[in-house]
Amino acid sequence: MFKNKYIKWMWILFFCPFIVLYLFVFLISIDVFGELPKVDELLNPKNNLATVVYSGDLKILGKYYSENRVNVNYSELDKDLVDALIATEDARFKDHSGVDVKAIARSIVGVGSKGGGSTITQQLAKMMFPREKLSKPELIIRKMKEWIIATRLEKLYTKDEILALYLNKFDFLNLAVGVKSASQIYFNRSQDSLEIQQAAMLIGMAKNPALFNPINPRRKDTTLHRRNVVMKQMVKYGYLTQQKYDSLKKLPLGLSFKPEDHNDGLAPYFREYLRENFMKAWCEKHINPETNKPYNIYKDGLRIFTTIDSRMQKYAEEAVYEHMQDLQKKFSKEVATKKNAPFAWNVSKDEIKKIMESSIKRSERYRLCKTNTKMSYDEIVATFHNPVPMRVYSLRGDIDTVLSPYDSIKYYKSFLQTGFMAMEPQTGYVKAWVGGINHKHFKYDHVKVSKRQVGSTFKPFIYAMAIDNGSSPCELIPNVRTCIETPDGKQWCPDNSDGLKGTGQMITLKRALALSVNFVTAALMKRYGPASVVNLVKRMGIESDIPEVPAICLGTPDISVFEMVGANSTFVNKGQFIQPTFITRIEDKNGKVLEEFIPNTDEVFSEEKAYVMLELMQGVCQYGTGAALRGAKYKLNNQIAGKTGTTQHNADGWFIGLTPDLAAGAWVGGEDRSIHFNSIADGQGATMALPIWGKFFRKVYDDPKLKISKSPFTRPKNLDPNLEMDCSKYDNAPLEGLEPIDFE
Repeated sequence: MFKNKYIKWMWILFFCPFIVLYLFVFLISIDVFGELPKVDELLNPKNNLATVVYSGDLKILGKYYSENRVNVNYSELDKDLVDALIATEDARFKDHSGVDVKAIARSIVGVGSKGGGSTITQQLAKMMFPREKLSKPELIIRKMKEWIIATRLEKLYTKDEILALYLNKFDFLNLAVGVKSASQIYFNRSQDSLEIQQAAMLIGMAKNPALFNPINPRRKDTTLHRRNVVMKQMVKYGYLTQQKYDSLKKLPLGLSFKPEDHNDGLAPYFREYLRENFMKAWCEKHINPETNKPYNIYKDGLRIFTTIDSRMQKYAEEAVYEHMQDLQKKFSKEVATKKNAPFAWNVSKDEIKKIMESSIKRSERYRLCKTNTKMSYDEIVATFHNPVPMRVYSLRGDIDTVLSPYDSIKYYKSFLQTGFMAMEPQTGYVKAWVGGINHKHFKYDHVKVSKRQVGSTFKPFIYAMAIDNGSSPCELIPNVRTCIETPDGKQWCPDNSDGLKGTGQMITLKRALALSVNFVTAALMKRYGPASVVNLVKRMGIESDIPEVPAICLGTPDISVFEMVGANSTFVNKGQFIQPTFITRIEDKNGKVLEEFIPNTDEVFSEEKAYVMLELMQGVCQYGTGAALRGAKYKLNNQIAGKTGTTQHNADGWFIGLTPDLAAGAWVGGEDRSIHFNSIADGQGATMALPIWGKFFRKVYDDPKLKISKSPFTRPKNLDPNLEMDCSKYDNAPLEGLEPIDFE
């Protein structure tokens, strides 16, 4: 009897801890010790996902993020990644339901010497719902909660989904959150194409990323050893042969480390404009149903599909770099001889003072001083004259030096700036966008944000008025001075540029445009009036302020490259203006289309009149100011309609060029209009801007995969067969063999 009673109590004592544990877990599961995540939280965990910007050919241009994380599906994971993870972190992963009792018992008996008891699912639970700083009793409760969360995750997700969630969630350091970012940053590869040893290194980091950080020089050997441990585990569980392991363990880490920087990669000016000027406004107008707040481009994992072609963008950036390197060397040599360097010789000290004061007030240093200190304006300006160590841009790369902030502002002004854009006239799709020479040091975008005087590139709009009103390319017009009365009652009588031959004689419209004759342009402006010209260019998509004064015919308005390329594309698109477009659609993190973008259009000219304008503008590239494109340097002998432009004192150089498949435009100039070349030979549009266009198109045509046609412009079927296009018999000098003279 006593013996039976003793045995009974023995069994009670034996089962008591299990009963207590069961009750304890039960109480936790019903939220007695704090609320557990609800089912919808487990199904929709709150991850900060990067917004990804894609090119038109589906290459990643860049990301916007607070955490550099882009989720991938299990099917997109490299098999070696999965095998390494299971072999190292949870060999029985496919056999348990979130909590591995055997592993827990093993870890307790071995006091941790035989491995931990946490499954991959438990580790995922810990990552999804991080622990706060807890006391030991609280930590025990928290651990129990993670067991419960793990079992619930196993019910809600498949094993494959749990593996993907784990690898998407893990922080691999160095702004690499999730395996997709980690693979790109550490090895410059996608997560589905890793080598075995690369996958093993990343999985090795899971134990302790700070300890096994491959970028830390003091952790290199430790990381290498950990990688080999992972591969040894793969051998142990049959994922890797011993022979293969013996070969792989001898390999170095083989990093191709490239941390992501918004200044690097393709199209940084475009991506920054997209972020700051477009997506910021878009997000404010669109509510995320999950948060009931406006979409957040840094956390909500949007997918932005743009029209940029990654190959054309690369060629555009190469063309800009190659030309601006050569042009800058020439300009720097000239600047070295100027007493007011980098400003022109005729800029007064008072003007320089005003320019510099304005630049100081726009600087980040000034803003910070004004915001964070009680210093007066004079005190702040005084600090700009104190030399400090700094790293500055140069043609040879960044250099360390000592300069005063004042001198550094002057130094940066000595660099010429540029903007270049190419678009598809028939769709409005922007294919390439280069907003400057170096985004790290010169943030200001010169494609859409910057607006500069356009010079003679405005003249085609005046000629378009004439063609639309019945004129023909071969119409003769007197090449004589024309005066126009201005709104204030004065007479405006512009002169031709120096060196123009044939003044006082008759000249065809085609030749007048090719040689950029001011007298003829003024005569046409007098014929149609500023108001009608302004109305026309507005219909062609130019939104900048255009005053209704006669001088606009010579290009006095400030207009962006974006607007100028878009407006001129109307001539290629059969007279129909199509709004330049740089986004096709925006999706949410699940691929649901939130908005598609269709460009606005407006029929400005008939197809026949638009074609006549193309014929007119081809004269510029046949024997006019753009004839260099046909020379040995570029060898572009296909049909090109274009126009160069140069503003007063060579402050701005322009070239707009049109082909059947692509329209593009380039601007080059100083940050301030008082910074420019002395001579017209160096400072005209044909020298400053046209080479970028020529280099870009040479590269585009040399890439057969782009399939950019060299075919002629399509002649409309209804075009008057008697309309003359070849005007050479009317010109005073033969067109053949005529050396082009650059008149702006």
